[in-house]
This record gives sequence, C-alpha cells and structure tokens, in this order.
Amino acid sequence: MFEGVEWWVDEHAALEGRLADPALHGDPDAAKRVGQRYAAVSAVVRTYREWQQAGEDLEAARELADEDPTFAPEAQAIDARREELAERLQRLLVPRDPADDKDAILEIKAGEGGEESALFAGDLVRMYLRYSERRGWRAEMIDATESDLGGYKSVTVAVKATGAPEPGEAPHALLKYEGGVHRVQRVPVTESQGRIHTSAAGVLVLPEADPVDVAINETDLRVDVFRSSGPGGQSVNTTDSAVRVTHLPSGIVVSCQNQKSQLQNKEQALRILRSRLLAAAQDAADAQASDVRRSQIRTVDRSERIRTYNYPENRISDHRVGYKSYDLDAVLDGALEDVIAACVETDLADRLAAAETERGR
Repeated sequence: MFEGVEWWVDEHAALEGRLADPALHGDPDAAKRVGQRYAAVSAVVRTYREWQQAGEDLEAARELADEDPTFAPEAQAIDARREELAERLQRLLVPRDPADDKDAILEIKAGEGGEESALFAGDLVRMYLRYSERRGWRAEMIDATESDLGGYKSVTVAVKATGAPEPGEAPHALLKYEGGVHRVQRVPVTESQGRIHTSAAGVLVLPEADPVDVAINETDLRVDVFRSSGPGGQSVNTTDSAVRVTHLPSGIVVSCQNQKSQLQNKEQALRILRSRLLAAAQDAADAQASDVRRSQIRTVDRSERIRTYNYPENRISDHRVGYKSYDLDAVLDGALEDVIAACVETDLADRLAAAETERGR
C-alpha cells in the first residue's frame, strides 16, 4: 500500500538539497517555486512517515495486547489513527489542479441591477478582503472603478499567501470556487417602496502568474494611455496616467488606472494579463485532456449562477453543492470557511472517484 510514495521521498531529499544551495536563493522566482513544491512534497512525506510509524506502533501494541488485554484499547486507538493517516495520505495523493499552489487574482464586476449590483460587488470585495485577513493572507487592490453610490463597477484584487502554504491552502486553491455569478436578493437602498430586488455580480478567479510562467513579447502589445475617471470627480487624474494594454495575438485587453503613473499602471496591467494568458493556456490544455483527466480538473463556468445571498432570510445558498446556512451576516464579514469547505469536499470526492476509475482501467 502506498508503494509509489517512495518516489515522493526521493524528490523530497532532492528538493532539500536544492534549498540548501545558496545559488538558488539568488533567483527569488526559482526559490519560490522550489519552496512551494517542497511544501507540497513535505506534506505527503510527513504523513507517509507518520502512517509507517503508526503501523509499527500498532504491531507492537497488538503483541502486548495478546499478552495483556489491558493494552487492547491502546491498539484500537493506534489503529484508528493509522486509518485517519491513510485517508489523509490518499487525499494528498489525488491529482490536483496545477495552479493550486499559486496566489490568486480576483476580478469582481457589477452585473445586472445597476447601482444595486455595484453596491453588491462592493459587499463581495469586502467579504474577500475580510476572508483574506482571517487566513493571514495579504490582499492588494490592483484596480477599481467606483460607482456613484460608493459601490464598484469593477475591482481587481490580488491575494497572496505569506510563506509556503500547505497543499490545498494557497489562495487560488480555495478562492477558485468563488468564480461565477453571485446573486443577491434584498431591498436596494434606491428602492422607495420596500420591494425586494434581485441583482447579480460576477467573480472571475485567476491563478497569479509569475513572469517565468508566461513570456510576453513587447512587440505583441499595444499600449494606449488615457485619463482616469471616477464618480463625482473622485480619483480623476489631471494627466493621462491610465493605461490600456492589448495583447494582439489573443485579443485580451486589460486597463488599469488606480496607480499614480503610467509605468505603475502598465506593470499592474501586465500582471493581470499574464494571469489571464496562463488561465487561457490551462483551459486549452484541459480541453485536450482525456475524459477522466478532465473530470479531475475543477473548471469554473464563469456564466454559472453559483450562489444566492438572501438578505430577508439571512440565508446563503451554494447551488453547486447544495450548501445552505442562515449566517449570511457572518459570511459577508469574511466567514467563508464552511462555504468553501463544502465545495472542496465535493471536488475532492469527484477527484477520488475519477482516480478510482482510472486505476480500474
């Protein structure tokens, strides 16, 4: 059982050797990638060694129990612990999304519903900022276009982990389940008759690409500059500092206007562009994958209505996994853990089933 883990043990030793080499740390990007891989492999190897040790302890405890029945409860406890470790190891060995160890970029856009939708987009932004704070992540507002009533027409937020997170604990691994259409049901501030309205906002979650992940040729870019704008005269620059970058081969267009200079806005736009190109490349690779492999890849339908936030009932419902709870206030204050955990568990069950199908072939 778990014979293939020995390969992970060998990789773990090799990665330790690389991390001990001072030359590696002269390249921060390379050191980051090796550190992320080391964290993932370490989790597997650590659990495997604990499982092995539990097996040895179980054998010893059973021998003692044969001689003295009072040791039987200890043997049972060790056996239960070993089963837990085996289940955890099996989870760690399930094929994962290759972007799961990356940071994330969230794009939140107001949808149907006018100002009410923009206000709801602002509520979602605050929810993600508070959730990031709860997890100890760093959240950075890259770009934003405000609405007249203080909401957001569109917002781009970068979320970064601190240190090397455990497998499945990086920002993209958890926030990717937020991609899709979020629907809200409530009485808008603009409603004078007290009627409940339904509006929506869209969330797009991208893995943040490192420069080495995506090579961008300057000759493939068209860069236009313009004057940034905002509601009521706020955030309006007197110089043409806003930047629009068009990637000619793909047709992807990214605009940034929140920074103080053209150079800063261009750097932020390229940051978003790299992530969109990486996501597009992954989508293309997924489309060519086998049926079993494709079933192991969690794809987000960006047009899918994934969740409803019902204010009158203080209820939140995730339509993909059937999750429902009546703690909407807490969720909007960043308590997303249970909602995301329900998505993770459903996804993991699908992956385990797909892995079993693959082994049965």
